[in-house]
Amino acid sequence: MRDSNSRFDEVSRTSNNSDRIKLVVFDMDSTLIDAETIDELAHAAGVGDKVALITERAMHGEMDYSDALLERVRLLRGLPLDKAHDALDKMPFMPGAKELVNYLKSRGYKTAMISGGFTIAAERVGEALGIDHVVSNELLIDDGRLTGEVRGPLTGQSSKEHVLEIISRKYGIEPDECIVVGDGANDICIFKRARYAIAFNSKPILREHADIVITEKNLEAVIPVIQLLDPEKGQVSCIRDA
Repeated sequence: MRDSNSRFDEVSRTSNNSDRIKLVVFDMDSTLIDAETIDELAHAAGVGDKVALITERAMHGEMDYSDALLERVRLLRGLPLDKAHDALDKMPFMPGAKELVNYLKSRGYKTAMISGGFTIAAERVGEALGIDHVVSNELLIDDGRLTGEVRGPLTGQSSKEHVLEIISRKYGIEPDECIVVGDGANDICIFKRARYAIAFNSKPILREHADIVITEKNLEAVIPVIQLLDPEKGQVSCIRDA
């Protein structure tokens, strides 16, 4: 049931068990930042239209994630590292990102960012926001230029699920003790594992797997949802759109 005046799907309270929620996990691109890292690099390399088309297909689930990643990165071959940094330094945070992470930290939650993006952006974003755990891929560099190759733990189709399991074990919890927030098809695997899945300004394919859908492009809209998960306010269950 969707209230057109509400930021998220209607929620109702049930018995209190929300102290189980200990970790909130975010995607980076178009979630914590208002940009797609690879698209920004592509514009800097002069292949923006080609890469954007592949990105769109992948985010809508029309193309295998791993194939899309490798194909897009190949198009970046030869981009000077300094131009890459210049492009990425201009990427804005998503409105409300800092406020949301600060709120979570004030409530004692651990935070993680699992991104199929790249360390040259993810490390800066994670540090600026104070994210506890950041996992992303690495673009290979030779003689100050991108080689068109990538390596890392998030190059496979469902690799986010494996990384979620690793981070959860690090904190002594299970994936179903987590909340995840994301926007694209490559988040489906972790949406299925988490206790609560929040689709933020997302592609239609991801909404089918979400417990909560937020259409407002401001991460502060997540805070009321988290508040409903606080022990003193009861656990939340979500009624999906029919």
